[in-house]
Amino acid sequence: MSDHAGVEHKSHWKEYFIIFFVLAFLTAVEIVIPGLDTKYVYKASSLIFLAIGKAFIVAYYYMHLKEEKGWLKFIAAIPISAGLYALVVILESIYR
Repeated sequence: MSDHAGVEHKSHWKEYFIIFFVLAFLTAVEIVIPGLDTKYVYKASSLIFLAIGKAFIVAYYYMHLKEEKGWLKFIAAIPISAGLYALVVILESIYR
């Protein structure tokens, strides 16, 4: 027999549908940004921030990090800090 008798399953269909549209919107924004008439550094940094934001949304909702303890969220955030470091190095080299 199952040890989970009496535990009700919560459907995440609506939440995942909303997240899908948010990710689709952010992807559409990423497609539009390269065609804008602005400086390269603004385009590059905005695309990097959008990519980091999309990665956070995917990890938080689809990889179920929102249900994990704080220390596991911290471990998952380490690659994001590497991305921010890369952004700083890129911006530093552009302004050199």
